Amino acid sequence: MLTACTASGGTNPRPSGSPAVATLDPGPACVTVEGGQSCLPLAPPGQRVDLVRPAFTNPTAVTNPLFPVGKVTQLVQLGVVEGSRFRAEVTLLPSTKTITWNGQSVTTIESQYMAFLDGRIHEVAIDWYAQADDGAVWYFGEDVFNYDEGFLADTDGTWIAGKDGPAGMIMPAHPKAGDVFRPENAPGIVFEEVTVKSVDQTVQGPRGPVSGAIVGGELHMDGTREDKAFAPGYGEFTTGDPGGDLETAAFAVPFDALGTPTPAQLAAAWTAAGTAFAAAGDENWSGASAASRAVRSAWAGYRAGGVPPLLDKEMSRSVDALAAAVEARDPDEARQAALDVSFAILDLRLRHEQLAAVERARLGVWARQLVLDVDAGEAGDVNSTVETFGRVWDRVRPAIDATAAGRVDSQLQALRAAKGRVATGPAVALLSTVESL
Repeated sequence: MLTACTASGGTNPRPSGSPAVATLDPGPACVTVEGGQSCLPLAPPGQRVDLVRPAFTNPTAVTNPLFPVGKVTQLVQLGVVEGSRFRAEVTLLPSTKTITWNGQSVTTIESQYMAFLDGRIHEVAIDWYAQADDGAVWYFGEDVFNYDEGFLADTDGTWIAGKDGPAGMIMPAHPKAGDVFRPENAPGIVFEEVTVKSVDQTVQGPRGPVSGAIVGGELHMDGTREDKAFAPGYGEFTTGDPGGDLETAAFAVPFDALGTPTPAQLAAAWTAAGTAFAAAGDENWSGASAASRAVRSAWAGYRAGGVPPLLDKEMSRSVDALAAAVEARDPDEARQAALDVSFAILDLRLRHEQLAAVERARLGVWARQLVLDVDAGEAGDVNSTVETFGRVWDRVRPAIDATAAGRVDSQLQALRAAKGRVATGPAVALLSTVESL
């Protein structure tokens, strides 16, 4: 664990004759490397830009262009982590949380982070953010849930400002090269220190070049470092490097939304994917083959108009996997590939439809995934899907009629209590309920 060795007590220097500024405690001068005895190579307090006490008059209006979590309703990230396909959905929740820190009660917005490795739930975090009056965004903590083979393993990384440590600046109002700040500053629980390496950069976004990005080097509590890029309209844009683990923004709404109706080709691909799923389940291979060809044809027509590169790659991979599974006449692989096509299509539908409609459709695909997993009988996969469904349901539920929501709540509670030992009947019942919403 990370431990504080000595206290600093230092503050940022100020010119002689200038008015006094209320400052925050910079924290320990020595923070031990996790699993070791040496100190992390921390920046001196004079380089820190997160030591002036912030004021929060309208904290839920988070509009900082480099960390616009109050405006981005959903960000999809794709990449590779530890050799596995990585996906994350960062979704703005309608709820808020009031947190008391440094003598202030601050209302924070809530954001849900959900990460997957090879299609299975890996981590969920509920994050709390607030924007100070000067435009800097502060991080007030997170509830973390880490999963291993579909089951909750631990809640390591959970912290809350005012209880476990101070709130941390996660993005300055006007970052400059050389600025240093700590998004997490609770030695013994979490710790990160960021140094801005460059500003006014251009990154290749889903729809083309995006200017005004910054790159920061992040020091972790195990002594490792990685670069992160933040871009207007997205917030965290890339993490890692092309030679190793890399997570990249694939699409963000509303920034990347086209505002045009869903094209007929995309609607046709969606219908054909559902047909392929059903046909493969019945081992109707002529029907599955025809549906697979229909998916490929519709996809070719849609992508001719231009598609964000990472979404293009994901959809093309899924279309090819469906064709191969159908040709091999493997019902389980074919049904899984059909669901993967459906998930990929939903990301593309975000370009044209409101998030609420896409989220409801996601619930339906996850309910079909549950039926497939129950048929396969792997408790870890079943529990992973139940937990994923529940987290998507958390995002959808506020907009659902109370009576209908109650039915889903009851079914979900029973599925969670089964801890992966779910029978076919309850899984099919949930699918039926979701399709009736």
